Amino acid sequence: MNDQTAGQNTDAGIEGLLVWRKAIDLAVYLCHDVLPTFPDYERYALANQLRRSVQSVPANIAEGYGRFYYQEAVRFCYIARGSLEETRTHLVLASRLGYINTDVFQQLDRHAVEIRSLLNGYISFLKRSKRGINEPGSTINEPSGFYSTDSLEDLDESSLPQNSEPIDSELDSE
Repeated sequence: MNDQTAGQNTDAGIEGLLVWRKAIDLAVYLCHDVLPTFPDYERYALANQLRRSVQSVPANIAEGYGRFYYQEAVRFCYIARGSLEETRTHLVLASRLGYINTDVFQQLDRHAVEIRSLLNGYISFLKRSKRGINEPGSTINEPSGFYSTDSLEDLDESSLPQNSEPIDSELDSE
C-alpha cells in the first residue's frame, strides 16, 4: 500500500491525511450546525460532551501524526478511535432524546463509520510502515543483568551502605 491509498499524502503534511480531513469535517458540521439546535439545558451536558469527543478525534490523529515513532502514532489513533465511538454513543443518545432527527443522525453516523474505516486503515498502514523503527533511540540495547536474588540468604549484607540496616522480610515470618 502506498501513502496515497492509505489516505496520506506525505508532501501535504497533516492536511494531506484524508482521515484527518474527514474528522475535521465531522467536527465542524456537528459543532457549527447541529449542537446549536440542542436545548439550552443541554449546553453544558450532552452538547458539551459531544463537542469534546468529536473535537478529540482529529486532535488525536494530528498529535499522533506529529510523533516521530510509529507506535506513538498508532497509540494516538487508538485514542482517536475511542473518541469517535464516544461521539457515536452521544449521537445515539441525542437521537433517542429527540435532539436530532433520524435523517441527521443517519448522516452523522455514516460519516463516523467512514472515519472509523479510514482510521483502521491508517492504523494498519502505520503498523506496516514502522516509521522510525531504525532511528537512534527507538530501541534500548543493553546486556541483560541479574536483577534479583533467589532468597534473602544470598544477600551479601556487606554490600549494603554503612548507614542502612537490612530489611526484615515479611516472608520470613510466615
